Amino acid sequence: MPTLGDVRRRLGLEAGANDSAAFNTADEAARLLPHQPRSEVQAVAQTVLALAALQSPDLPVLLGALRGAAMSPQPERELVELAARWTAGFAEIRASWGDPIASAGRAAGPPQTIRLDHQERHVGTLSVALPPEWQALTPVLAEYALLARLRSAAAGAARRRVGERMLDGLLAGREGPGAAALGHEAFALAVATLPPGTPVQDQALDLLAAVGEGYFSERRLVGHSTVRAGGQGGMAVWLWTTLDLSREARELHLSLTSSTALDVRLGVSGRQAGGTREMIAGIQTALMQARQALSATQRTRAYTVFHEMDALHSLISDGSLNVLAAQVNAQLDTLGDGGRTAGTLRAYLAHRGTLAELALVLDIHVNTLRYRLRRAEEVLGGRLSDPALLARLYLAFGAETEQR
Repeated sequence: MPTLGDVRRRLGLEAGANDSAAFNTADEAARLLPHQPRSEVQAVAQTVLALAALQSPDLPVLLGALRGAAMSPQPERELVELAARWTAGFAEIRASWGDPIASAGRAAGPPQTIRLDHQERHVGTLSVALPPEWQALTPVLAEYALLARLRSAAAGAARRRVGERMLDGLLAGREGPGAAALGHEAFALAVATLPPGTPVQDQALDLLAAVGEGYFSERRLVGHSTVRAGGQGGMAVWLWTTLDLSREARELHLSLTSSTALDVRLGVSGRQAGGTREMIAGIQTALMQARQALSATQRTRAYTVFHEMDALHSLISDGSLNVLAAQVNAQLDTLGDGGRTAGTLRAYLAHRGTLAELALVLDIHVNTLRYRLRRAEEVLGGRLSDPALLARLYLAFGAETEQR
């Protein structure tokens, strides 16, 4: 095993008291030589470790077997089965959103989980539980597991280009093989956006499209994805046959946010009836619903499903209620109190307790609260116990908030 003496000699240093100390990683060697430049120690330690590894006559056997598994048609499955067969331990590879892709064997040591990342993109995890004598295999196995995940992604990219053309045609209203591929199954559509000004946004959206399609593929759901350009930036689009829409929406969003640190917002349509004839019209409806759900998603890194969104959102957000908002504000402005009564009304609409409790929240006397509400009723021409007036206020204040 390499020792610090080997590193010192290559650095041209004098012998030290701990020259016989062994190390397993370049970082460990740097910690053992704290007074030397860290980068230089790491570079030399990597050289020493690589030389020691090459001197093993069985290294070609190890690397050849791992490479054969990683280059097979089902690389994740072949890798974990090879690891389990060699070690009599456990190995498992999962997708970035947590779904198991392949697992084999039984635990025979302490569990370890290694995150698999490539260029700041999270592509999955490797979990192992190997006997002590096989612990050194873990980092090597992790590198080949990463290679296997990237190979699977590359294979999926070629399939995705075909599906992209199909989906582009369907979104444009053209019937074709895409509709037939989905058959008579119910389907849904989702759209996702990134913040304006995201660097290389087209590439980032293309990556999101690939991640989402990978999720559907590994769930055995027929689906296509594409990227569409837009005024404020583009959006990624997915169309898939749905079995459990709420779960799929949640897991799709999880897969997207697990793959990037960027703020992803996702809007998901309702469930649409399948069938080739109905599909073209259904896709346009689904696209409209997904866009509305996206616009209702105010928080970053969040998602909204159309049938779970506020039903009044589109009415409030499209400008139809601007006249009502202006009218209500003009009536309240006649009080000339700097907006105190209007603010009190907003708090009243959002409060679900007693007036005494609301007065405590607003830090005013309850009689002051009653006075402001009574003045509001006078200028609005109605009673706050009237559902019609409450509805007008809710819509007016909601439209005003959307304008801001």
